[in-house]
Amino acid sequence: MSTLKLINESCAEQKVDAIVNAANKYLAAGGGICGVIFNKAGVRELTEACNKCNLPLRDGEAVITPSFNIENCNYIIHAVGPNFGSTPKAFAELYEAYYNSLLLLKKNELHSISFPLISAGIFGGTLADAPGESTKQCVRAYNKFVSCFPDYDIEVILCAYGMEEFISSKKVFENSKIQ
Repeated sequence: MSTLKLINESCAEQKVDAIVNAANKYLAAGGGICGVIFNKAGVRELTEACNKCNLPLRDGEAVITPSFNIENCNYIIHAVGPNFGSTPKAFAELYEAYYNSLLLLKKNELHSISFPLISAGIFGGTLADAPGESTKQCVRAYNKFVSCFPDYDIEVILCAYGMEEFISSKKVFENSKIQ
């Protein structure tokens, strides 16, 4: 049976098959959760793996690499969320970042994944509630995935790192219909 839960922790610390990096289109080491993941995995190793991908990626695309030195997972899925500061109506691309990550999970015969709130930090731009919008799109992607693949069980953990993000996400999460 598939599950989706929201927690107030870092996605990089979860024991899952794959953790998700809120990536930029060049898959370069960055700040926030991206920087945490690169540092845990090993900057040199992960950069070399990322440079082998067909770059730049488009908003909503996702690719997979090994996790290298991260012991709590085997893979990193790099999902490119839109920058709402420059593309203020990119809700479809945010949804695709989540959904394409779930498709990669299935394609690689994996069953558990932890997401950060994609495009909820600096990429949130001027959105009134970036964490809430990110949560909404994650729930939409999860519901679509379990509807399309009812016999493929997945465990999805959506991680809101900061308390303010968690409170905002929790409001949306509790009012969502989750399959």
